[in-house]
Amino acid sequence: MPTPPRVLRRLGSVSLSVANRAETGLRDRLSARARKQGWSPALLPFSGYASAGTARVLARVVLAPAAVEPSARRGLRAWHRLLTLESPGVPVRIEFAGASATGTSDGAGIVDARFAVPDGLEPGPAEALLHVAGRAPVPVTVHVVTSEPARGVVCDVDDTVWVTGISHPARAAWRTFSTTSATRRSVPGMAELLREAIAGQDGTAVVYVSNGPWNLAGVVSRFLARRGFPTGPVLMTDWGTSPRRWFRDGEEHKRDCLARLREDLPHLSWVLVGDDGEHDPRLYSDFARRHPDAVAAIALRRVAPARPGAAPDVDDVAGVPVVRGVDGDALRPLLQQALGHSRR
Repeated sequence: MPTPPRVLRRLGSVSLSVANRAETGLRDRLSARARKQGWSPALLPFSGYASAGTARVLARVVLAPAAVEPSARRGLRAWHRLLTLESPGVPVRIEFAGASATGTSDGAGIVDARFAVPDGLEPGPAEALLHVAGRAPVPVTVHVVTSEPARGVVCDVDDTVWVTGISHPARAAWRTFSTTSATRRSVPGMAELLREAIAGQDGTAVVYVSNGPWNLAGVVSRFLARRGFPTGPVLMTDWGTSPRRWFRDGEEHKRDCLARLREDLPHLSWVLVGDDGEHDPRLYSDFARRHPDAVAAIALRRVAPARPGAAPDVDDVAGVPVVRGVDGDALRPLLQQALGHSRR
């Protein structure tokens, strides 16, 4: 007799709860042992943004030996960066632009603090200081965005900025976990595409959104700088279990990021840049339908050759132009034309 779906859902929920408690219990036991050996809370800073009197600053609190500063480590393989002990419930004091705020790390060690800052800050990269008890202050970049209407960019990372090969999971995992920022290969023409998309938009935002784990944010940021991409915050996600999920939902993460950017930076319209390998076409189209005035254009990299019946190179959704091409070089003239016709 088949098992009723309700029973299967209940079994799945119980299994997830047990797994989450086991993961949390293991972390707590390892953390207690590390603290006995002199380890203490330390910071991994992640770039944030500020505009119109509000700042968002991000970091992760991890345990580390007293003589080790995790934020200063370079040249590590990606898998090595995932081997951290997150520390929940730790207060972190933030100083930025004459303002001060305190955030507390969540169950995954993440601090995501939103607080008031003075109006009229000069657009461009600025520095905040993060303080945790017993450690030297750690600097973190805050990208100050104009408070005037402007056009910004939201850009996916995997198979859009750098080559990952998500359609081949084993190959993608190898590239993700065995490489460094110096050895990753960029998608041709994408840096130029993003620079041209914000040409003439003084003090605007370029935000990179990835389904990768937060501990790799520094790797992504250094890759972007090395390859000539516009600077901007990198929004990653947590890969651990939670009471309601086994693994991070990449689609939900990107949807939440778009909604948060719409809330925090309502005066910007966005060029949404991604690829057609996963969720980007649907996510971007849904966002454009809900907020057509907030989207200037959508640019999608084709990760596989176009097949009969595939979407055309130039299209639209809710009046928002959509362009497609195999790389940044193919997308650039199409996006230039689309933005030339766009009023946003």
